[in-house]
Amino acid sequence: MDSTINKPDHSSTILFVDDDAAILASLKRLTRIIDSACLFASSGAEGLRILAENTVDVVVSDMKMPEMSGVEFLAQVANLYPETVRMALTGFTDSDMVMGAINDGRIWGYLQKPWDNQQLVISLEQALFTRKLMLERLILQQTVRGLEQFNKSGFQEFIGDSSAMQVVYHFIETAAPSNASIFITGRSGTGKELAARAIHQCSKRNQGPMIALNCAAIPTDLLESEVFGHLKGAFTGAITHRDGAATLADGGTLFLDELAEMDITLQSKLLRFIQTGNFQKVGSSKTEHVDIRFVCATNKNPLQAIDQGLLREDLYYRLNVISIDMPELKDRDWDSLLLASTFLQKFANAEDKMFIGFSEEAEQLIRNYPWPGNVRQLENCINSIVIMSHGPLVSAADITQALHMSSDELLQYQKHSTIAAINLSAQLVSNTAPAAAIIPLSDVERNAIEQALSYCHGNVVKTASLLAVSPSTLYRKIQSWESTSG
Repeated sequence: MDSTINKPDHSSTILFVDDDAAILASLKRLTRIIDSACLFASSGAEGLRILAENTVDVVVSDMKMPEMSGVEFLAQVANLYPETVRMALTGFTDSDMVMGAINDGRIWGYLQKPWDNQQLVISLEQALFTRKLMLERLILQQTVRGLEQFNKSGFQEFIGDSSAMQVVYHFIETAAPSNASIFITGRSGTGKELAARAIHQCSKRNQGPMIALNCAAIPTDLLESEVFGHLKGAFTGAITHRDGAATLADGGTLFLDELAEMDITLQSKLLRFIQTGNFQKVGSSKTEHVDIRFVCATNKNPLQAIDQGLLREDLYYRLNVISIDMPELKDRDWDSLLLASTFLQKFANAEDKMFIGFSEEAEQLIRNYPWPGNVRQLENCINSIVIMSHGPLVSAADITQALHMSSDELLQYQKHSTIAAINLSAQLVSNTAPAAAIIPLSDVERNAIEQALSYCHGNVVKTASLLAVSPSTLYRKIQSWESTSG
């Protein structure tokens, strides 16, 4: 009905939708004190027209309206304008409709009628702050994508642009086109199977099958059958003929994970198979021939496994034509935050919840925690947080609860972050400021940040990691400097 903007000069905009003229009039009087432009609509259809013509940060909608209910309206807003923060305006008895808005409109929060003026203003300010964080996250994503031309931020199914992962990407790209066997080492959860799949996808065999076999997950007395297959009646329980991984991988890649868990006797048969390409199914005297590229992996130190009698030395050196070592997550610089953000959106979408990122304290904890279970542990942690909390920001408390971390451990990682930031800032400033000069604190901070940005070649994510601050904090400071100089 009335789409006049109260304060057209403001950068943020709020849209109120309600079919009750008295409610809209009351909201117009109240929102004169809000430092935002305000739009008003008397129906869902009118609200959609306003949204099509204006950039709106927050939408507040009544639930009970004729023709188009608030649930239907907010659901359409969620689909058409997912970055707009959505809120419901409802009476005390509208609990079922609020649940509908939560499920279909994916609302950020709701206001009750009759409302408390002070509480309503606070809620709107919090919603606008949430919207600001969402926009900063989009800017961060665009910046990271822009840096991809200089540094791979991901490769195949991998996520991460740390120097350690750049080495892995280079090895895979270089070695994959050959037919040479590749031996992958690394702790559990570092992504050895992802590396094997990337090797297959980058190879000339990528149109053929990729068969993965986890030697640690199969009982010893069944492993030979899993590798080579068997004939009916070859052993108790062999009621049909069955092809093994050797047959299934013909023309493609066979990935043998946790090779050191394979029985040492079977390793000798595997060695002959790798050397000749010939094998026999269990219970068969017929020799079959296949063309396979072998990729193997272990979470153990191969040389120690050889000394312990767990891995045949001749098999290891036959397979270890090219070796790739997967780095632990703690050695991958800022990748933990990139991975955490990816997992957060993945699981938030799966659970149909609104999460926009991590608090500054949570980001510091993610970067400083050693993640002994590596990427797999981080992924499970974020999955648990999305299920058990409501967002929209993941807090440090959410992470500590998911990791069952004590307060002393949390303090340890927070202290580590603070010390690192102070040391780096002091080092950077000492290179630019005279010892006897008294410099305003804001200039010291700006000098430190600009020096760090230069050191990181403009990579804001990496700079934030080194300074132990949130990337969004850096963006806010950079934007404030640019607006002041402009």
